[in-house]
Amino acid sequence: MKIDGLTVLVTGAGVRIGREIAIALSECGARIAVHCNSSEKQAEETLAAIRAAGSEGEIFKADLTVPGSADKLIGEVVAHFGALDVLVNSAAVMHRTPFGEVTVGEWDAMFALNLRAPFFLSQAAAAVMDERGGSIVNISDLAAFETWPAYIPHGITKAGVVQMTRALARTLAPRVRVNAIAPGAVLLPDGWSEESEEHIISTTPLKRLGSPKDVAEAVIYLIQADYVTGTTLIVDGGRHIRT
Repeated sequence: MKIDGLTVLVTGAGVRIGREIAIALSECGARIAVHCNSSEKQAEETLAAIRAAGSEGEIFKADLTVPGSADKLIGEVVAHFGALDVLVNSAAVMHRTPFGEVTVGEWDAMFALNLRAPFFLSQAAAAVMDERGGSIVNISDLAAFETWPAYIPHGITKAGVVQMTRALARTLAPRVRVNAIAPGAVLLPDGWSEESEEHIISTTPLKRLGSPKDVAEAVIYLIQADYVTGTTLIVDGGRHIRT
């Protein structure tokens, strides 16, 4: 699938990894639907970068934790652009929730955005992707494959994204391909200390942090890789192979 001329919806495109993905795809010639919720100012900056790259873009605001918002967002994107070829499910939250302190509210909010929203967005997107088919790329996390005691609900949601990717890939084949990316330390959580950063670097086989660009390049690959579906590509500098 050639990216030039495709219509792509990137959720959470105002900040962090989502923003990098949206800009990178626009530089490949895609038309970008920039989703945001509270990060409207940052989404405007993303849109400016997209237009500076010579591509078409528009901002779509939606609170994806609200039931029904997925169908509404997909409908608005198709109404504006006339098509939807690629969905990148990037919007997510990552909160520190040590075991013994997790609340029901934190659990429900995390699952609503990290897992429920990508499922219903995928369901709605697959219904409008035309006979040419399409591609869905989900952003999981290395936490799907490791056990982080202070981030257990987050890890469960991201493991769910991996399983959802496999199930949807089988269900939607051959018309729509579904893949995922599990980033490692490409952007550390806000508030991490220099000591924590140095520990991550020293325990990563490639001895450095990654960047959102590494994830964006993986997204580009998965969109273009016409014979790849149902896979989760780990982008973590080798952390998952530590003994």
